Amino acid sequence: MATVMNSRADRVLSFDLEAFPVPHGREEEWRFTPLERVEPLFEMARANNVDVSLTGEATYKVAGRDDARLGTGFAPEDRTSVVEWNSFRDAHMVTIPQDTQLGHEVTISAVGKAGTGVTPLHVYLHAEAHSESTVVLHHSGTGQVNEGVEIVVGDGAHLTFVSVQQWDNDAVHTASHRIRMGRDAKLKHIVVSLGGDLVRITSSVQYTAPGADVNMLGAYFVDGGQHIENRLLVDHSVEKAISNVTYKGALQGEDAHSVWIGDVLIRPEAIGTSTYELNRNLLLTEGARADSVPNLEIETGEIEGAGHASATGRFDDEQLFYLMSRGIGEEEARRLVVRGFFAELIHQIGVETVEQDLMVAIEDELDLTTSGTHNG
Repeated sequence: MATVMNSRADRVLSFDLEAFPVPHGREEEWRFTPLERVEPLFEMARANNVDVSLTGEATYKVAGRDDARLGTGFAPEDRTSVVEWNSFRDAHMVTIPQDTQLGHEVTISAVGKAGTGVTPLHVYLHAEAHSESTVVLHHSGTGQVNEGVEIVVGDGAHLTFVSVQQWDNDAVHTASHRIRMGRDAKLKHIVVSLGGDLVRITSSVQYTAPGADVNMLGAYFVDGGQHIENRLLVDHSVEKAISNVTYKGALQGEDAHSVWIGDVLIRPEAIGTSTYELNRNLLLTEGARADSVPNLEIETGEIEGAGHASATGRFDDEQLFYLMSRGIGEEEARRLVVRGFFAELIHQIGVETVEQDLMVAIEDELDLTTSGTHNG
């Protein structure tokens, strides 16, 4: 009889391609994803249609897949991530040296260009012990991209990592963020998804020692026909670690679809854990759909606190009426409501350039709302 996995602790982790058969859509981790749009990324690929460059003071090199640092975190956990691992030839290695404090963010630009086939893209980021830095990974252009991002936050390091998906309308992008936290390390992990035909980001956190603190933030704006999916797993396996998750999304247009899956696992040894996760979705028009599934699995009673919340609602007509009764026109009132919805989260990002770009992008999306155009 086949073994049924009732716990996220039992999930498969493997570098072996055969450990993850091609999905059929009935699997829990794929049941919300339109497989016909992501199917090419299930097979080995060798295209090279993404140009990568770096600006900032980090140490950067392109290394072969035999670099000993690669894969030292934890193994892939689904079909696209294991395909990426077995497909890439070179990795983009970014290091923040020990005890370094960077005054300006480091930006990794990944620009997709016209071409055939799927591009495997691998990024390795190591914030060494007691360093402080901000790293922005910015995606733009077109293409089909299967990405793996390994993030190692060393003991006592403070890292802000921002992944921005600002693709053209026809791009397809899957990414696996595999995060390993050291003792007393702090990470602010931010995912902003605005463009693309399909964007699917899985972000998983592994703690290796007590005292680590992870704050995961996400913002997405989904247009008609667009699919944006965020899957998170925070695996509390050590004492006295902290995690907070806040994701917010707005949707507009026919068949605009967002998926947010938030899994938090607190193992028996994770005494003193503190965790909370929140997902909120705002439906701006008819025809949009948001799936939101928070999951909290607790295997010890000796924790500081744990909770989750999820809410999906339509535009608040009462709030709109209130603003209009104060002399504000309907278009501007709608903008104020959406700005207010995102404002608290955006201010938590703490990276001025990203905050400004996100506000501009939201304004552009609101222009689509008022013009009645919602197709990507």
